[in-house]
Amino acid sequence: MKILGILASHQEHGLNAQILDEVLKNVDEGVETETIYLENYDITPHKYHEKNPVLDELADKMAESDVWVFAAPTYFRELSGVLKNFFDCMRPKLVYFKENGDTIPGKFKNKHYLSISSCYVSTTENFLTGVTDEAFKTIDRVMSAAGVIKTGEIVLPGTFGMKKVPYNKKKLCKKYAKKISIRKRKDDSTVKRYIQLFFMIAIMALITMGIQVPLSPWISGNFWLNYASFTVIFFVLLGCILHFVTFVKHRRR
Repeated sequence: MKILGILASHQEHGLNAQILDEVLKNVDEGVETETIYLENYDITPHKYHEKNPVLDELADKMAESDVWVFAAPTYFRELSGVLKNFFDCMRPKLVYFKENGDTIPGKFKNKHYLSISSCYVSTTENFLTGVTDEAFKTIDRVMSAAGVIKTGEIVLPGTFGMKKVPYNKKKLCKKYAKKISIRKRKDDSTVKRYIQLFFMIAIMALITMGIQVPLSPWISGNFWLNYASFTVIFFVLLGCILHFVTFVKHRRR
């Protein structure tokens, strides 16, 4: 079992590096760890007609590891250029291209990853406005295309003037360290997702029926009115939940 830390920050010993180190030093005994600092590598785009020993070396390190831990700051609501450049240059190694230009997961399929990011804005502002959303979404999009499975994410807001990682974030790092120390061969959250979906639908149906109660004088006894009102209310609730999952789920504190 091996975990690879990928530090994509301009500071080798900054807060993102500290969070990454907190995760890696708290993994279970016997789990091998390694950290690569992307600024130490001359990362250039992969060209099919040329050798690229730097990308080959990095790809080998990724292939040897079961879990990747990405640590990169958020700048101007976006992922740091260091990690974005790494993803762009590694694209031909992360995915396979079909004849029509579509991509399918490459050789790293079914590995796992953990995302770490930080930002200057306060905890409250990040929670309300989602400053770090796009950084995490970019990582998720790339990893999803590569068939790599998400383990979780850690965000550290309010970093302006901060020198050390707060205690509560260190506790969170330890939690994820234990989680990624367990070898996983595939996404084992399928049953959990079906259970969550069942309860989500059950609660939505209950709320919908509750909203229909005041409407009973108009819809009672009329099947189609009852059906139409249930469908509309259920659709609105579903739309709200999908909006939350799509746009708000990354707004961590």
